[in-house]
Amino acid sequence: MSIAKQLYQLQEVELQIEAKEKAIERMTSELGESHALLRTRATLAEQRKRLEDLLTAQRSLEWEIEDISGKVNGFEKDLYSGRIKIPKELTSLQQEVGSLKSKRTQSEDKALVVMEEADKTKQEVSRLVAELDTVETEWRSQQDTLKTRIEIEKGSLLDLTGKQQVLAREIDGPTLQLYRVLRQQKGSAVSRVEQGICRGCRISLPLNELQSVRSGTLVQCSSCGRILYLP
Repeated sequence: MSIAKQLYQLQEVELQIEAKEKAIERMTSELGESHALLRTRATLAEQRKRLEDLLTAQRSLEWEIEDISGKVNGFEKDLYSGRIKIPKELTSLQQEVGSLKSKRTQSEDKALVVMEEADKTKQEVSRLVAELDTVETEWRSQQDTLKTRIEIEKGSLLDLTGKQQVLAREIDGPTLQLYRVLRQQKGSAVSRVEQGICRGCRISLPLNELQSVRSGTLVQCSSCGRILYLP
């Protein structure tokens, strides 16, 4: 096997390793709570808080209505008891009862609006609870799948790393060092030669370079500097 082929095989393995590492990194970043899950939880929390505020407002209005009704009942008893004889006092009391009844009507109208809003919010909370359950179920399934895929990729990465070490040991030090430098500088150190063209820079090779490559000699492309490999 030519040294160029050995280097090409090493590069292929290392490129696979890099792809695996990126895939593992990407999948690992996806572990944890998803945006959809966090968004649904936040929306549910907002609606629950809104429902709590509405129910508090509803109770407050109900207490207010009850308090006003108590006052109205007391004043009406005074009006119809015959105890109050002075017309001015009777008129004042009637006006007070009328004012209280008007205030009670306003409070009842407000309470009705609040009750309707509370009912709508209850329905929305119920809908969001069901939605959250669905989102959490999907999320757990996705997380389990991700964890499984990560473990598979890690196993594959371990195999590739072992293969990389075996291939690297078969290459002499200076050549391996050249390869490492080119890999760092260019990303790919070894370029295939197809139809007399370096696939790294897509430039036709001079005849003498092409002949040297065919003879099995280690040759660097005179254009891009990559090591040439002829399959």
